Amino acid sequence: MSMLKEPGRKYRPFPPINLPDRQWPNRTITHPPRWLSTDLRDGNQAIVDPMDAVKKNRFFDLLVQVGVKEIEIGFPAAGQTEFDFIQELVRSGRVPDDVTVQVLTQAREDLIKRSFESLEGARTAIVHVYNAVSPAWREIVFRMSRDEVKQIAINAAKLLRDEAAKRPNTDWHFEYSPETFSTAEIDFSLEVCEAVMDVLQPTSERPLILNLPATVEAATPNIYADQIEYFCRNLPNRQAAAISLHTHNDRGTGVAAAELGLMAGADRVEGCLFGNGERTGNCCLVTVGLNMYTQGIDPGLDFSNIDEIIETVEYCNQLPVHPRHPYGGELVFTAFSGSHQDAIKKGFEAQDQRNDELWRVPYLPIDPADLGRNYEAVIRVNSQSGKGGFAWVLEQGQGLKLPKRLQVDFSRHVQRMADELGRELNSDDIWASFQDAYFLTDQGATFELVDYEESRGHDGTRLFSGTITVAGKKQSVSGRGKGLVSSVLATLQQTFGLNIEVLDYTEHALGKGTDARAAAYLECALPNGNVVWGVGIDQDVATASVRAILSAANAAVAAEA
Repeated sequence: MSMLKEPGRKYRPFPPINLPDRQWPNRTITHPPRWLSTDLRDGNQAIVDPMDAVKKNRFFDLLVQVGVKEIEIGFPAAGQTEFDFIQELVRSGRVPDDVTVQVLTQAREDLIKRSFESLEGARTAIVHVYNAVSPAWREIVFRMSRDEVKQIAINAAKLLRDEAAKRPNTDWHFEYSPETFSTAEIDFSLEVCEAVMDVLQPTSERPLILNLPATVEAATPNIYADQIEYFCRNLPNRQAAAISLHTHNDRGTGVAAAELGLMAGADRVEGCLFGNGERTGNCCLVTVGLNMYTQGIDPGLDFSNIDEIIETVEYCNQLPVHPRHPYGGELVFTAFSGSHQDAIKKGFEAQDQRNDELWRVPYLPIDPADLGRNYEAVIRVNSQSGKGGFAWVLEQGQGLKLPKRLQVDFSRHVQRMADELGRELNSDDIWASFQDAYFLTDQGATFELVDYEESRGHDGTRLFSGTITVAGKKQSVSGRGKGLVSSVLATLQQTFGLNIEVLDYTEHALGKGTDARAAAYLECALPNGNVVWGVGIDQDVATASVRAILSAANAAVAAEA
């Protein structure tokens, strides 16, 4: 009971790093790191049903397509299935010349030898070996001294050197991880890595990859950045090491830790597409890469068809990408809030007017088109939406650019439908409601245009004569006015006693070219002071205006009913 009341007594804060002159806070990321995908290893071991060879091959091809140049393809000692997949892949000829495959192994002699065997025939490869170095693992798991733990790493390094020498036809590279680096004493991590470098003798031309993992996130990401900067500043022969980051997401800051780690001097980032991995997952390569993209840095990774990438990842992992996952989620470019919708709509309009390459749209940090998404789903409508939402949907789906006051008028129809249905409204819902509200179909319409002619009188007036359907019956009508609109209004007044005054008229083209149509909008006042709107759409702009007047007449009749 006492632990529930005071849970903080069970835990101790992670100690800060003594780095009073830290430099990373004043730095920015200016170029992309080396990327390593561990989807086929770390990600694979974290799913309920590990991928079979078909799925692993499909995932490998996706990573190549995305542009990942270093791919950890498995853990050869995990079993025969894993070993066979690695062997088949390296011998298949499907690994591009600019892609290097990597395997992971614990620092044990039999497993290291097995790893080299799995890579027989590879053009170039990385063997990644690790052993845990932190106090909890030394004292609880292994019950070893610091010297004993360091000796494990030294022995493993010697095996890497010797096994590679037996296979001169492969261009071998090595990676060493002081596993649990994030919770280890920083000076001991340095000591172990120095010992490994002494064995392998890397150079600036052929550096050793030193992976410094946040195996378990134990502190805020600035502490991890301090650890990386301290390590980089105090590692002898730093130029002969490529510092790699492998952050986990236990505290929800795996991406932030990786970014700050790059600012602190790291060269390489390991992770998985969309952050799959043990517990809360690995660093998300999509997020880190596209974060760089939004800062004007080309990450060297191609996410221009994000939906295809998601489809493959979800198929292979049998795990969904969350709808709110940064950049890739189904809803991340979607606004339901009216104020958000209005800002986005105005942002797109301003973007079109500027006609330059600079992206500047409120609420959208990246252009959805850069990820292969279209703009139709950016604004979606439910009961929380404002007039900007459905106006955007109608503009994108039908090309209609509703006047502001018409948006206000139509909003009550949309709100009523949203409340009645109790769900999100799709574009078909909104278009159907718009047609019903403004009598664009014969559903509920009193007046419908059949055909008409317009002629000019000897006194300069316009004569409208035509046939309309009134309550389902055809009727010939005519009227005279100063223009087409006024002649149709005169016809309605003389024939049906409808007094309608036009307050505002707007028209625009729908599309371009010979097949373009026109839309006309009329704001009209009735004798009782009420305002109604009419909307007309036709191939001909004059006919569109006639239809808009009849639409307003239908609204006037409906208002009196």
